[in-house]
Amino acid sequence: MGIRVLKGGMMTTVQDLGRTGYQSQGFSVSGVMDVRSFKIANLLLDNPENEAVLEFTLIGPTLEFTSETIISITGGDFRPQINGKPAKMYTAIYMHRGDILTFGGARTGTRGYIAFSSYLDVPVVMGSRSTNIKCQIGGYKGRKLEDEDYIAFRAKRRYLPYYLSRSLDLDEFDQEKITLRVVMGPQEKMFTKEGRETFLNSEYTVTSEFDRMGCRLEGPFIAYKTTSDIISDGIAFGSVQVPSHGKPIILLADRQTTGGYAKIATVVSVDIPKLVQRKTEQKVRFQAVSVEEAQKLLADEMKELNDFRSQIYTPCKEVLDCRLVAKRISTLFK
Repeated sequence: MGIRVLKGGMMTTVQDLGRTGYQSQGFSVSGVMDVRSFKIANLLLDNPENEAVLEFTLIGPTLEFTSETIISITGGDFRPQINGKPAKMYTAIYMHRGDILTFGGARTGTRGYIAFSSYLDVPVVMGSRSTNIKCQIGGYKGRKLEDEDYIAFRAKRRYLPYYLSRSLDLDEFDQEKITLRVVMGPQEKMFTKEGRETFLNSEYTVTSEFDRMGCRLEGPFIAYKTTSDIISDGIAFGSVQVPSHGKPIILLADRQTTGGYAKIATVVSVDIPKLVQRKTEQKVRFQAVSVEEAQKLLADEMKELNDFRSQIYTPCKEVLDCRLVAKRISTLFK
C-alpha cells in the first residue's frame, strides 16, 4: 500500500518544514523550498500542516500507485498526467490502484509538490521527515528517489472530511521579472553607500548555479568598504551573502549552518517561494522593507491561507468516502 517510483526524476526528495533546533550541532534545516506551495498542498487534503510531501525539481517523477488514496499537486506547472490524461493542479485528486502519475516539462516554475492523504511512511529523524542528502538522514534512506524505490503509506485515509467545493486557481510563477523584498542587515554597514544603492537599484540574473543550498545571481558589483569576510555566524533562510566577487548569493533550504561572508540583507519569508521557482536567465530586483513590514506580510499570508480553506471546503455532517468526493469534484469542472 503506497507508491512505486518508476522514474525518480532529476531531484525528487521527501520534505516537510525542516529539521529545526539542530543547527548548533551542524545539521542544516533542509525542508521544502517553496513553503507556500507545500502548505497549500496539505491544505487541499486537510492534512496536518507539516505532513511530508514529495518535492521535485525541473524533471518530475513517474509514480505508480499500489493502493487508493487522494493526492494534490502544487508548485510549478509540470503538466501532470494520470494514465496519459491531463490532471488538474491545486485540487484533490482521487487515485486508484494501478494509476500512473507522470509529468512533462515545466511550463512555469522549477519545483513541484505532491501531497498524499494517506501519509508517506518514512521515519522521523530529529523531529522531521525531511531529506538531508549531505548528511544522508531523513526522507527515504537519506537520499533522492531513484527508479524502483517503494514508499509505503502510514494510513488508509481514502476520504476527506469535507465536500471540496472548488479547486484553487493559482499560477504564480510565469513572471519574467520579480521583485524580492528584503530586510537589510545584519552586515549591511560593511558595504559602501554606493554598494547598498547598487544592490537595491540593479537588476540581477538567475544563474545555473542554483540548487537547494543557494542561488547565485549575476549582475553589478556590490562594493564593500574593506572586505566581505567576517567571523562565521549563523545563516537564515533567505540570507543574501556577498563574497569578495561582489555578486549576491541567496542561501536556501539546504544552506550551511554558518558562513564567513558578509550578509547585506535577508529575503522576507513570503517572497522566497517566488525566488525558488525562478528559471535560469530570469531577472530579480530587490526592495528594502522594515522588519515590521515583513511581519505584516507574513501575517497577511497566514490569513490568506485560512481564507483559502474556507473557499475550498464546505463542512458536511458525515465523513465522505473518497469515491463520492472524487465524483462530486468531477461534476464541478464539466
